[in-house]
Amino acid sequence: MLKKVLIIFAVLIALPFVLALFAPKNYSVVTSVDIGRDNQTVYDYVVLLKNQDNFSVWAQVDPQMQKSYRGEDGQVGFVSAWKSDNPDVGEGEQEITAIVPGQRIDYELRFLAPFEAVSPAYMIVTPIDADNTQVTWGFTGHLDYPMNLMMWFIDFETMIDNDLSQGLNSLKSLLEAQ
Repeated sequence: MLKKVLIIFAVLIALPFVLALFAPKNYSVVTSVDIGRDNQTVYDYVVLLKNQDNFSVWAQVDPQMQKSYRGEDGQVGFVSAWKSDNPDVGEGEQEITAIVPGQRIDYELRFLAPFEAVSPAYMIVTPIDADNTQVTWGFTGHLDYPMNLMMWFIDFETMIDNDLSQGLNSLKSLLEAQ
C-alpha cells in the first residue's frame, strides 16, 4: 500500500514537469489602431517613453508608482524605470533599443519583480494618408521551462492583446482630441 501511495505521489509531482516539456515557451501579440492625425505628429508623441504614462494600461494601474529616467527621452538608450508595491505592476524598466525616425521605435522591457523576464516590444507608425496614421504595437514574451507550464492555463496573448488594444485606443482618443 505504501509503495502505491509513493508512486502516485511521484507521478503527481512529475506530471507538471512532463507537461511543461510540451507547452509553448513563446508568445507574440501585434495589434493596431488608425488615428486621425498626421504621421509626424503621432510619431513625435509615441517616440517619447514618458508619454506612455498617458495611454498605457499598465501605467494606469498604479498612478503612485515610483518612476525614474536615464538618458534623453526619444533617443536610443533612454530608460524609463518603475517600481510599485502593487504586484500587478511590480518593478522593471524599459529601454529604447532602436529607432527608425518617423517609422519605428523598438524597446526592451526588463521585468525585475514579481518575476524576472526580458521582452522585446515595438511601435510602428505608418501613414495612411496626409491626415491619418496607423499605429501598430507589438510585444513578444518567453517563459523558460518549467514556468512555460502556465501557457496551458493562462492565455497571455489575449490578456496582453486586450491591454495593448486598450492602450492604443487611449492613444487614439488622446491624439485626436489635441
